[in-house]
Amino acid sequence: MNFSWQNWEVFLQDPGDGRTYLQWMLSAWGWTLAVAGGGLVIALVVGSLMGILRTTPSKALVFAGEVWTELFRNIPLLVQLFLWYHVLPAIFLPLQKVPSFVLVVFALGFFTSARVSEQVKAGIQALPRGQRYAGLAMGFTLPQTYRYVLLPMAYRIIIPPLTSESMNIIKNTSVAFAVSIAELTMFAMQAQEETSRGIEIYLAVTALYFVSAFAVNRLAALIERRVQVPGLLGAK
Repeated sequence: MNFSWQNWEVFLQDPGDGRTYLQWMLSAWGWTLAVAGGGLVIALVVGSLMGILRTTPSKALVFAGEVWTELFRNIPLLVQLFLWYHVLPAIFLPLQKVPSFVLVVFALGFFTSARVSEQVKAGIQALPRGQRYAGLAMGFTLPQTYRYVLLPMAYRIIIPPLTSESMNIIKNTSVAFAVSIAELTMFAMQAQEETSRGIEIYLAVTALYFVSAFAVNRLAALIERRVQVPGLLGAK
């Protein structure tokens, strides 16, 4: 396919703020990765906690985990983002001083935490029940049994679905343009409007999204190979 007719030199042009479109795009890429990284940390921490609660013997804790998961799983991400950006600061006034970047990170993190919760719950339930009983029989408390016995094995099982969630969170950062976060999608929309070179702009942005998600995929595959336990899924 011949792309010679396209004007890739558009990325060397200065939009008027002392930097080129290439520098602007790389800055937007950095914001995208920052939002995704922050959201992923929150998703893993909160989602793991909710997944654990849903596998405990306590009906109250199970109910709390179920409510959290269903609440954040069944509301569209864009709606949750607007709630965090427009509604919650109007109700809780101190949030008006919180940077929009932080609000977006929490919105994305809590949304993804519901999906992580499902994965963690499935990973724990996939383990033989004897492992829980063995941990308790050794004198561990229930939290210690989760920490030292169940979770290390469960996380090994759910690395593939967690990889998908990590890749999805990078792609889901595109909603941040709706609240003026200078990430890749917002850059693409503004740069295309200013230069009328939509093909070049969107191809470059698409490539950066692909590179980001693919890098996460390869890193997760490396981790999976290093921590896998042969025959674990087949254990009874």
